[in-house]
Amino acid sequence: MSLTRRRFFQGTAATGLTGMLGSTALASSLTSPPATPTGGPHFAPKARRVIYLHMEGGPSQLDLFDHKPKLHERFDTDLPSSIRNGQRLTGMTSGQKRFPVAPSLFRFDKHDNGGDGVFMSELLPHLGSVADELCVIRSMHTDAINHEPAITFAQTGNQQPGRPSFGSWASYGLGSDNKDLPTFVVMITQGFGNMQALAARFWGNGFLPSEHQGCKLRSSGDPVLYLSDPPGVSRADRRKMLDLVNAFAARERERTLDPEIDARVAQQEMAFRMQASVPDLVDLSDEQQSTWDLYGEEAKQPGTFAQSCLMARRLNERGVRFVQLYMRGWDAHGNLPGEIRKQCKAVDQPIAALLKDLRRRGLLDDTLVVWGGEFGRTVYSQGGLSKTNYGRDHHPRAFTMWMAGGGVNRGNVYGETDDFGYNIVRDPVSVHDLHATLLHLLGFDHERLTYRHQGRDYRLTDVFGRVISDLIA
Repeated sequence: MSLTRRRFFQGTAATGLTGMLGSTALASSLTSPPATPTGGPHFAPKARRVIYLHMEGGPSQLDLFDHKPKLHERFDTDLPSSIRNGQRLTGMTSGQKRFPVAPSLFRFDKHDNGGDGVFMSELLPHLGSVADELCVIRSMHTDAINHEPAITFAQTGNQQPGRPSFGSWASYGLGSDNKDLPTFVVMITQGFGNMQALAARFWGNGFLPSEHQGCKLRSSGDPVLYLSDPPGVSRADRRKMLDLVNAFAARERERTLDPEIDARVAQQEMAFRMQASVPDLVDLSDEQQSTWDLYGEEAKQPGTFAQSCLMARRLNERGVRFVQLYMRGWDAHGNLPGEIRKQCKAVDQPIAALLKDLRRRGLLDDTLVVWGGEFGRTVYSQGGLSKTNYGRDHHPRAFTMWMAGGGVNRGNVYGETDDFGYNIVRDPVSVHDLHATLLHLLGFDHERLTYRHQGRDYRLTDVFGRVISDLIA
């Protein structure tokens, strides 16, 4: 066996560590939840947890939040070339000879919040009732024009796969607030329109230690695979098995000094504890009737967005740091009015209920709620256009997101688009700017929350991003 310089020093270090701690102590250390590797927030945080509501597919800002009443005067007229200005199009509409303006079919209502008021579509009456909780950003923009890179960018700060997700960065920075549940949990709801694939890397840990990856809860069967012990295996048997595995892991850790061994052991121990904690989490029998009235009857049905919102609150109050809900089906290239009605009906009441529920339980002030998709939709119709039907293509140039709770500037509308909702004319916010601001609300300087990988210090915002102070209370 050849002895390299690295292996020599690894062996020397391992011998010294074993001498100081002993094998038993080292094995014991591997079974404990890891301490916060960053030492915690850089300054006093305004939020301690995040609930991120990702509307996969790109919801139409022009039909929900960005009110453009003058577009009705331009129905079926071509979008002026000076507005599009040669900007990149997807392959789905690049061959169109016309780009007919499609005004929203839906009425917008003004919800007064003590200031200028927030205009919202009639499709979101429940959310309108909590408009004073929202900080609406109408000037978001992104670099990607197709779903896969756009979602990757929105979740990881880079269009290329392999970077840690925002939830993983939050887990890495904040650490655990509940030793019996993961710090980062993901739930997915099937929608009613065109649905794009969701890759596990959207909630992956990238190059961060694997205990920071998102844990997906399933809507049928065991919430987590292999949560139940197989027939004939008792909990005592499982404990003995883990103790044996931990002992072998301690020896391997001494031999190789591989920190990923610690992460694997921590995950195994977490899985063992989740066998007791998850059944209590998903048992909704202790919820009061007032809660069911708030979320609606669909909250009693596994797999619905309503139940996911209720579960998000239960995870939140149990100290889970980051909860990510994906609602699929917003990719409305055709029949947008029909699809968006169904999508909004599924999410409107549950989202409003979530905000009201967090508020009444005293949790909203330190919980950051984020809503948005990977991009927006075009003002021009894709394919045919009629008075009652239209479709919209992907539009990364300008779209809407909102935040609530966790130290945001409540009742605020930030940014503005042109008369066509096509270009930003005031206060642009990039994905990197949003990430920097969200990290700031969690108490982190986005330039200092880093992880060294392959000789370089990486961060969520790469080498970009600025904190948008007007979004913060």
